[in-house]
Amino acid sequence: MKFIVIGITDHPHPFFPPEVMDVIRQGKVFSGGKRHHEIVGPLLPEDAEWIDITVPLDAVFEQYNAQSLKLNAQCSARLCRLARPRMLNAITVFASGDPLFFGFANTIRRRMPEAEIVLYPSFNSLQMLAHRLVMPYHDMRIVSLTGRPWPEFDKALMEGAGKMGVLTDREHTPAAIAQRMLDYSYIYYKMYVGEHLGNPSQEKVSTLSLEEAARREFSMPNCVILESASHLPSVISHPFGIPDAAFTLLDGREKMITKMPIRLLTLQALDLPKRHVLWDIGFCTGSVSIEARLQFPHLHIEAFEIRPECEAIIHENARRFGAPGISIHIGDFLEADIAALPRPDAVFIGGHGGHLKDIMAKVLTVLAPDGVIVFNSVTSPKVPADSKKLWDEACAELRLHQEPPLHIQLNDYNPIEILKVKK
Repeated sequence: MKFIVIGITDHPHPFFPPEVMDVIRQGKVFSGGKRHHEIVGPLLPEDAEWIDITVPLDAVFEQYNAQSLKLNAQCSARLCRLARPRMLNAITVFASGDPLFFGFANTIRRRMPEAEIVLYPSFNSLQMLAHRLVMPYHDMRIVSLTGRPWPEFDKALMEGAGKMGVLTDREHTPAAIAQRMLDYSYIYYKMYVGEHLGNPSQEKVSTLSLEEAARREFSMPNCVILESASHLPSVISHPFGIPDAAFTLLDGREKMITKMPIRLLTLQALDLPKRHVLWDIGFCTGSVSIEARLQFPHLHIEAFEIRPECEAIIHENARRFGAPGISIHIGDFLEADIAALPRPDAVFIGGHGGHLKDIMAKVLTVLAPDGVIVFNSVTSPKVPADSKKLWDEACAELRLHQEPPLHIQLNDYNPIEILKVKK
């Protein structure tokens, strides 16, 4: 199968070089979005056939297959291969901007890796916005939110991207992006929004503060460039170890938080640089989840807590320290439906309510191969059931091999053992 993919802008009267016009004149079957059809319709041959690109894409590619078989049969009958290359056996697709830039050419390659593709790209929308602003963009980090969730955008914020190009959609609008940044205290950015780029009668470029952008409505299509102010830090300063006193605590109780040095050693035991999904069971203030999110922005984090009052606390702390994207589950972990959640390869058990073995057994049903479970045991004469004993009994019954524990004591606090097993 052969595809010719032509990039276009929103200009209502597009200009194509002679080579591309020749391809269009010789074509038989064309495809693209409805907006693309409106733009290029007057340029197509009278007998042209059009395939709309709409979801579900399976139906679109079934039409491509059928048309390809038909075109190849017609071409063989006419001995097209002996004539000047007329592309009569190709499907010509119109796509926005550069078809390889989060574009439809990538979809073709993924679904039909053996297909032959010829490209005639145009500028993508972020390039066009940078051109309008006369802004160098070689150092711009690109994030697509078009049909995608927030994690890559959140990751770019937490990693301190000073300049970001963002592709939007009807859910992830410039206003929604600005509000998310304000919610998590990423306030030191200017936002540039380009609307209908390439269409001389509708094109609009705006320079806004995040507060202004959050209050505005923008027409589609649009895209965004975010740039940190040159005289201010691009992101919140994330210390390696957030001071305990900076967190909002449960009822102001200092003991209801994993202390900062213990927290960092716990993250080390979880081996998070090479992990992908962390479950934090019994998050309380959210200190472990938040520290992990900031130090390892690539992580997907699921946080569980039985006490409903802790939901507001973790939200407040996550926003204070700029840690978006933590998935929060309130309720008894042993009753939670975990089947649809991403499988963890790292699990921290911060609270167990006397049900440590049951929690570990449930975790083992979903823990990824080579996954780890870490638990901090507090030795205290005031604790009636020694947590280390519960851990040892659970490991024995579940046939888990323990790694050597780490013993540590901070100031006047009770001694702690950081315990770890590996699947």
